Amino acid sequence: MAYTVFALKWRPQDFESIVGQDHIVGTLKNAIQKNRLAHAYLFTGPRGVGKTSTARILAKALNCKEGPTVKPCQKCSSCLGINQGNSLDVIEIDGASNRGIDEIRALRENVKFSPTQGKYKVYIIDEVHQITPDGFNALLKTLEEPPEFVKFIFATTHPQKVMPTIISRCQRMDFRRITVIEIISQLEKIIREEKAAVDKEVLFAVAKSSDGSLRDAESILDQLVSFSQGSVSLKDAISVLGMVEQDVLFLLTDKIIQKDPQGALKLFNEIIDDGKDPGVFLVNLIEHFRNLMVSKVSKADTKLVDLPQEVCDRLFKQSQSLSLEEIFSTFNVLVGTQEMAKRLDSQRIPLEISLVRLAYNSKQAGEKSKIPAPKKEEQAASEETVKDVTPKDNVPAQAPQEHKSVSLDQVKNIWSSIVNSLAGIKMSVSTYLSEGEPTKVQGNILTVAFPKNYSLYKESLEKKENRALIEKAASELCNTELRINFILAAQAKQEQDARSNPFVKSALEMFGGRVVKEG
Repeated sequence: MAYTVFALKWRPQDFESIVGQDHIVGTLKNAIQKNRLAHAYLFTGPRGVGKTSTARILAKALNCKEGPTVKPCQKCSSCLGINQGNSLDVIEIDGASNRGIDEIRALRENVKFSPTQGKYKVYIIDEVHQITPDGFNALLKTLEEPPEFVKFIFATTHPQKVMPTIISRCQRMDFRRITVIEIISQLEKIIREEKAAVDKEVLFAVAKSSDGSLRDAESILDQLVSFSQGSVSLKDAISVLGMVEQDVLFLLTDKIIQKDPQGALKLFNEIIDDGKDPGVFLVNLIEHFRNLMVSKVSKADTKLVDLPQEVCDRLFKQSQSLSLEEIFSTFNVLVGTQEMAKRLDSQRIPLEISLVRLAYNSKQAGEKSKIPAPKKEEQAASEETVKDVTPKDNVPAQAPQEHKSVSLDQVKNIWSSIVNSLAGIKMSVSTYLSEGEPTKVQGNILTVAFPKNYSLYKESLEKKENRALIEKAASELCNTELRINFILAAQAKQEQDARSNPFVKSALEMFGGRVVKEG
């Protein structure tokens, strides 16, 4: 007997076997029981979530000897014919290869003929969005007023590509992605029936990698069972499928929390050496920090995180070592890494830079860069020296200058120290400020410019408490009182163009002003 792959062998044959689409099943059952079936349905949703299987089950429910019924007998000639794919009354059409006006005209002619065996003639058109506009137009009249014995079921992964005139003539049903928990439950059922030895961690990894598609998950499981000699281990799954182990994401995040850049870089290079795709790893790491955020806010609610309870508990525990600001900051850095990877046409280097940046002990580095306060003994000696050199005629000593001048080059030389010193106080401020660049010093005003697509960073740093932190750090390290002005790169160019105007330049010099907006 020929081998049947899991995805076909475990395809649902009745409404009760459909996984994760209770809202669809309930609606169709009620319609059958109340005899309120539409003449056309549009099933939409991601791949592998049960659209075509549900269409076949609905066709069986209509044409079963006992039907219309919500529980097809699976024994009559009509049910058996549909199960085997050779029923003359259930016509399945691939929209991708039968998309032209000629194929639709032929369909329109055949619709007139009565069913040969069952009560209804059911047309199931898969990937219906592939049909051409002319083909759709040829179908409109038939779709609007079909014979009483004809039912249309359209399935598509791209409903936005289906003509509105077609959608308006159908009852639309949206299939959802199947959750990780639901996929794991179905895979557990399969391995019990198949008597396959598969570690529980494997089922979790397979469910995660399937991205909500039960069919994909069943195909992956089938591949792993065929590959392994005995029990399927997590190591087998990682080796065959190139998955990133969940424990690795937790371990790498611990390196970031512990401020261990060397450990983070070493672990990442081990992952790459094992053949993992840096891009896939980056996406998984971003998702991990998303899960940390949700776990921290929701107290490890499995419905929101969509992971097994033990994983949710680990996420919640790890999230307690991070503030929401730090999670948001890390998330922004990782998303920025994706953009950098596109510009550099490299995924590994930007990710290495970002991991070291996230794990760098910037608090300690910032403390080293600060000018130490003088000790009490040194301060007393200094005061004594001042007394000794005070003029005998009691002429008062010159008062210290309120603002010591500082140049743009001097600010640029210690800019990294200013950024690093803030990391130990507020990580998000340090991260956002690192994207800015000092562009001008005028009096005691330091102008920092950001790329034009970083307006959110600029707006965040302009908040009163964030601006105060930056001005304090900059003033301490520059040894003079500074005020910060944040601008976007486009605004900086605008000011430069304005200042080049002789009239504007003269006005600026006369009144000591600055360009706010070009007229």
